[in-house]
Amino acid sequence: MAVKFLGQFLMERGVITPQQLLAAIEAQRASNPLLGELAVRQGLLTEAQARRINDRQRADDRRFGDIAMEMGLLEPAQVAGLLIAQKAGRKLFGEVLLEQGVVDLERLESELAAHRAEQDAAQHALEVGVADHALAELANGAIALSGRLFPRMLDSQCQAAGVLAPEDLQVWPHTAHVRIDGEQPMFIGMACGPETMQAMACAFLKIGPERCDEELALDGLGEIVNVLMGYVVRNVLPDDVQYRAFPPDLATPAAQLAADRDRSLALLMNSRLGPFVLLVGD
Repeated sequence: MAVKFLGQFLMERGVITPQQLLAAIEAQRASNPLLGELAVRQGLLTEAQARRINDRQRADDRRFGDIAMEMGLLEPAQVAGLLIAQKAGRKLFGEVLLEQGVVDLERLESELAAHRAEQDAAQHALEVGVADHALAELANGAIALSGRLFPRMLDSQCQAAGVLAPEDLQVWPHTAHVRIDGEQPMFIGMACGPETMQAMACAFLKIGPERCDEELALDGLGEIVNVLMGYVVRNVLPDDVQYRAFPPDLATPAAQLAADRDRSLALLMNSRLGPFVLLVGD
């Protein structure tokens, strides 16, 4: 049992089709623009200014509005207005399905109850699997940072879904990881299939799939991990820790990285761009 987004849960139960899932995701996404997109749409920022703020977010784990005010690009009242507008237009996934006529209210309420019950059990199993591990603090920090980083950097939600064993990792052919040495040596990595890797790389590089071959996609995956490691170093490690970081390693398989269960954790992650494995170790 794994933690799942509602759409994935409904599709696996045959309530909606893959095409209906994609249509609902797109409609929900359109109802919940990023703050920068909303600011550009309202004429408060130019696209170039919004990109500058987004670039700062890659190095600084702070909210878009806070950075925009610090840079003198938005006033507090403008940020407050954008947040109100963003919240007012936001739609839940179930609301979108109702609007599109995919399910009726009675069926939706029944499925929501089943989803909550399964999620509670899966979340408990995930928390127990991580809490008992020596790397629990690092793993939980990486999970939380991924949850904040993905919407900003890849325009996609993500969530931890479960703990994987090393023998489960053979089906994830593409892996990138970044290692640091020092007082607290560790590595952070990501493993995924070709479709997810390309989708992530295209979102990160802001290019279409026709321009993203496998080599470029793997490089993009490495850069995503590099950014995540930067966040982990700033947010998880103590300020006075000395370390040396290495460039992304794109050759070591996920199963090899997670072979020692006492010194590594492989976490299944769900995202709108596809499933992937988040790897942490020392």
